[in-house]
Amino acid sequence: MDAIDAARSVVAEHHPDARAAFLGGSVVTGRRTAMSDLDIVVLLQGPPAPYRVSLQSGEWLVEMFVHTEATWHAYIQREVRKRRSPLLWMCADGILLFDNDGVGTHLAAEARKLTAAGPPVVAAEEIDDRRYAITDLLDDLAGSTDQGERLFIATELVRRTGELALTAGGSWNGGGKWLARRLETTAPGLGMRLHDGLGEVLAGRMEPLAAVVDEVLEEVGGRLWVGYKRGGTP
Repeated sequence: MDAIDAARSVVAEHHPDARAAFLGGSVVTGRRTAMSDLDIVVLLQGPPAPYRVSLQSGEWLVEMFVHTEATWHAYIQREVRKRRSPLLWMCADGILLFDNDGVGTHLAAEARKLTAAGPPVVAAEEIDDRRYAITDLLDDLAGSTDQGERLFIATELVRRTGELALTAGGSWNGGGKWLARRLETTAPGLGMRLHDGLGEVLAGRMEPLAAVVDEVLEEVGGRLWVGYKRGGTP
């Protein structure tokens, strides 16, 4: 059974009264792999939404995200503030499996409008928080003599630097493979340079990765340590 038919079958089995449903994720793109699952967004009129569940249907692994129209909006608002919304992209770029009352078409249009508008602007204070955290990691990497520590410090540096590059480029954020994919568009070549820098760290050479990280930091003001201050909660 192909992905679209399988997704429709899953929704019919679990929520035959659904208002609309989307199939999103890698399975509907040219990046589909043998391990791609079915990411399905289902819109209900009421309970048991909202919930998410992971299950298997035949040969397919399935992740199902079940919402009402109201909870869809609530989740989108919360995720957009974080500049990362898998739910939004599943509805913006996904396939509308069916739409019984027009809600699917309406939410798809809204999702496309929001993704095209881009994420909210990041406050200067948040940029400084990221600069400080990355500077701290660079210092840890330079001072470490333990190969195990270097692995985890460098891995964290790669992730945080990729996220900072997306922020500096005004892009939506992403996690895992989606971080790499968004970097391809926002900062072409950076992902591979970070990859190569990580390999150098594992071979005992820290400078190449630090140089790439510093290039990204310079786009937002460079390293930050002295003078960084944040108030605590009473």
